[in-house]
Amino acid sequence: MTTIMAGILMLGVLVFIHELGHFVVAKMCGVKVLKFSLGFGPKLVSHRGEETEYQICAIPLGGYVQMLGEGSGEQGEDIELSAEEKARSFAEQSVAKRLAIVSAGPVMNLILPLLILPISFMVGVQMPTYLEQSTCVGYVVPESNAATAGFHSGDCITAVNQQTVSNWSETNKNFISLAGYDLLFQVDRDGEVLQLRVPADNDSLQGLQALGFFPRQAARIGGLAPDMPAAAAGLQEGDLILEIGNYPISSWYDLKDIVQKTGNQTVSIRLKRAGQPLTVDLTPQQSGGEGDFLLGISPSYDSELKQFGFFAAIREGSVRTWELIELTVVFVQKLFSGNVSTKNIGGPITVIQIAGQAAQTDLSAILSILAFISIQLGILNLLPIPILDGGHILFYVIELIIRRPVSIRIREMAQQVGMAMLLMLMVLAFYNDIIRLWG
Repeated sequence: MTTIMAGILMLGVLVFIHELGHFVVAKMCGVKVLKFSLGFGPKLVSHRGEETEYQICAIPLGGYVQMLGEGSGEQGEDIELSAEEKARSFAEQSVAKRLAIVSAGPVMNLILPLLILPISFMVGVQMPTYLEQSTCVGYVVPESNAATAGFHSGDCITAVNQQTVSNWSETNKNFISLAGYDLLFQVDRDGEVLQLRVPADNDSLQGLQALGFFPRQAARIGGLAPDMPAAAAGLQEGDLILEIGNYPISSWYDLKDIVQKTGNQTVSIRLKRAGQPLTVDLTPQQSGGEGDFLLGISPSYDSELKQFGFFAAIREGSVRTWELIELTVVFVQKLFSGNVSTKNIGGPITVIQIAGQAAQTDLSAILSILAFISIQLGILNLLPIPILDGGHILFYVIELIIRRPVSIRIREMAQQVGMAMLLMLMVLAFYNDIIRLWG
């Protein structure tokens, strides 16, 4: 419940920022705003201002700003307006002003990361150390795309589709831009250069885990389960496991197979704690009496807290904002071209889950997730689909070109098509959300 509430709150912040953009620019253009609403459906809280009603509604899946002369109903376009009111009507504004008002919402969503990401970098961000490491594979998931292509643990990737890579950060960026295409890896295996091909898979965005291989990860303990052998034997978080019995441990991924070989026999574990060698004896415990043998430990995901000064944080925040915009645009482009499956589309449930999980970590993670979702909302609303902001922008641009409004008949038909498209998209997104929940 805490996760859900935190997610709804973070989504509400982004909706507020979006609608605030419409509201502020409408006011600057002299347009009368009738309603400023967060959410849809029955009102939960409302306040009547001098000329605007501010409200929070029961369904937290969006919001809207209703302006004079826009839509129907209270002082809408189907009610005769006085000369003074007509001058403040949205419909009577110049094309430039209407463009500015409609564009302001998504633009605010795209600007927000430029304001909050520098704060995140000043507070300090956890940077996974493996991102800057050489692209040597630590583990290959059995029966994965990578395993089928012939990858082995220890392989070092030197190029992807003829683009040279030197660390995992570069490799990940290449995966996104190449999503939906066959991937040709140049690999260094103990001095031998190999070419390994992974066929396109548009069911998931290609990346480390999706392809089935993981970077090298030290066998360092990050967590201990209570009432399990490791905790009972005195192992501690931060301990680096070097050897179990007579089996050397070079990475975290070696542990499972070796522990299963050990079975329920008492073994000596050689480890390093705070730079000092140490040996501990313990007996693995079998899960449920018939399952795997377990020590009761979880890995430490090595990361480094990096903090930036004011100007450096602004620079890093700007770079990260551009990367997120580029990532989202590439995803949308590949989605429409069929290179990425619609299974990757997430709806409000996924957004709330991600936001809620981030809200329970630290300020830097909260701001990073807010920035990412804000950019997605901004770009989604700029798509030239009737009923979205991008659809309205398209009509106003056409009006600028042909120097007359698009006919009401065409706009109505386009709105109906846009509504149908949006409903289908929402059904698909909710379906994917539910499948992920059950999965």
